[in-house]
Amino acid sequence: MAEINEVIGVVGKAVIAQKEFLTALDQAIGDGDHGINMARGFEAVEKKLEVLGEGEDIGAVLKTVGMTLISSVGGAAGPLYGTAFMRAAVPATGKFALDVDTAEQMIAAAVKGIQDRGKAVKGEKTMLDVFIPVHECFIEGKEKGKSLLECLEASVKAAEDGVEYTKTIIATKGRASYVGERSIGHQDAGATSLTVMIKALYDYYKK
Repeated sequence: MAEINEVIGVVGKAVIAQKEFLTALDQAIGDGDHGINMARGFEAVEKKLEVLGEGEDIGAVLKTVGMTLISSVGGAAGPLYGTAFMRAAVPATGKFALDVDTAEQMIAAAVKGIQDRGKAVKGEKTMLDVFIPVHECFIEGKEKGKSLLECLEASVKAAEDGVEYTKTIIATKGRASYVGERSIGHQDAGATSLTVMIKALYDYYKK
């Protein structure tokens, strides 16, 4: 199996496995369907990748993932994650293996896509509170000549810290912003699902 197809499969299964947990988090302050929606999206991705087959470059696979998530995931998560994958596909076009330099460019493009689409910044209790620190890990890794695995290991810690940080702040974006101060003490579901993906990536490359 082509590596990128396998990677997406691993990430998707990790998200599907956390469906109930992610939904419970979202029920506290959001629409209450994040886990259900994300699981549906990655189940659709799995079917699409079977049709796509192997031999495609990373960019082509990520573009397919992005388009599938946009068309199959409800709520805000579909457009945001879909845009992130589609933007990440651009620097990965023509690439068949991930390296730190390409990964950093992909994450930068994904973050920019989410910011463009969601008009959010760090500190608003969104997935950017995880994604921006993760991007910083890859910038530092690139500068210091770290391996992909070392960057991912640092990213897991940054992501976990980012999720913890979302508990301490008021949501100012999305449905969670409607509950105002009541959102303090709750972790953001989107930041959590992104952390699930990053941990799955780390576990995959560690093997």
